[in-house]
Parts: sequence; C-alpha cells; structure tokens
Amino acid sequence: MNLLFIGDIFASPGRRIVADHLQDIVAANAIDFVIANGENAAGGFGITPAIAEDLLALGIDVLTSGNHIWDKRDVYDYLNRQPRLLRPANYPEAPGAGVVTALSRSGISCAVINLQGRTYMPATECPFRTADRLLSGLDAGVKVRFVDFHAEVTSEKIAMGRYLDGRVSAVVGTHTHVPTADTRILPRGTAYQTDCGMTGPYDSVIGVDTDIVLQRFLTSLPMRMEAARQGAELHSVIVDIDESTGQARAIRRHAINGD
Repeated sequence: MNLLFIGDIFASPGRRIVADHLQDIVAANAIDFVIANGENAAGGFGITPAIAEDLLALGIDVLTSGNHIWDKRDVYDYLNRQPRLLRPANYPEAPGAGVVTALSRSGISCAVINLQGRTYMPATECPFRTADRLLSGLDAGVKVRFVDFHAEVTSEKIAMGRYLDGRVSAVVGTHTHVPTADTRILPRGTAYQTDCGMTGPYDSVIGVDTDIVLQRFLTSLPMRMEAARQGAELHSVIVDIDESTGQARAIRRHAINGD
C-alpha cells in the first residue's frame, strides 16, 4: 500500500495548496492512506475545529499535530469528539488521544502515532517510553504503523527512528519546517526522514512574514507573528509499505510548487 504524509500545513496558503492538489496526488500515486500534520493550519498557530473538518473533508484520513495544538482553546473539547485529530501522546493529562487506528481506502488497518520531542520543547513525558507503551497496546494484526515525531532537534529525531526501526513502518519528523535530504529505509525496514518540511508559504521565515522576523531579530522586541502569503509549496513523503509485514519497501519525497 502507498501512504502519503503531508508536512506541517501552514495557514491559508498551506490549506489552499492541499485543497488544489491532494486529489491529483492521490490519483497519480495510487495513495491508500493520507496523513497530514495540521498544527499550524489556523493562521500558522494552532488549528480550529472548522479547519480540521475542512481538511478531513478533502480526503485526509488522520491529522497529527504538535506543541501548537493548544493554541486555539476551542479545539480542546473537539479533540475528545474527533479521534482523527491527534495530539502528541506524551502529554500526560490532556484532551484527545495520541494514537488512532483507521482503515485505508483498500480496507487495511493503519495505526498512526503522534509523539513530541523534549529537547527545547515543552515538558512532556518521555516519547521513547510512550512509544513502547502505545505499540504494546496495538492489535498485533495492525501491521501498518506510522509515527509523526514532532521535535526540534535532529539528533532526537534520528534517535527515535533508530529506536523504532523494525517496530513501525515509518518515522517522519515535523516541526522545523525545512525538508531534510536523509530520506531512507533503516536497516530493519522502517522508512525515515528527519523532517518532512512545511506545506505553506516558503517566501518567508519558516512560514512567518520575513520583515516581522527580521525586525524581531534586529531589535529583540516582541512582535506579533503573522503568516506569509507567497511562495506556497506542498512537501510530503510517499511510503510504499508491505501491508502483510508492516515493513517499508520504499520512501520518496514529493513536492509541488503552487505559485
């Protein structure tokens, strides 16, 4: 089966390019299951219930997130009502869940796990031990297992990939908004990429208006961050998974320039 993972959807440019191209990507690449990180979908900071529903209606099967999932208060109760929007599983006591199992278009059960790193990030429980706990609780018959590891530091992301190698189908990083060039299959059959990159305005500083960010660096004064509007790109990975074993056969980056 072919699984598509779309990197951090950032503000309206990110939502628009997904809406414009998702169905074409699915058709052209025989995609069975679609996951996207949506934590920046609302103006670059958080996600609302209405935006989550719009993204799911486009054909995204599961939305993952990260530290910005808490930016919009109205999403808290929604997380308890919509299991297809995940928050990082290693928040000890929080609304919603960090794992979900859903059916692909061809009827294959797919488990999606959302974890968050701890280095230079909000205090959470250990993501490695949380991964152990979640995997031990999954039905052994669910072979396709995808992990979005939302973390700041490259070393922590690589360590997670190595830690889960052979136990999940893929580990793909999010959060830093810059696609990395280390797409590979690890020795025990897990697909890996340190960061999928952002889906949103690349004529920016990781999605935010360039002039605002430069003023903040030059003056050290607080500035209201606003999403940029130009240079939309869609960054994703496509993972070919053997559904009988859960091992990845191939992983490749897929990008679209929307301007």
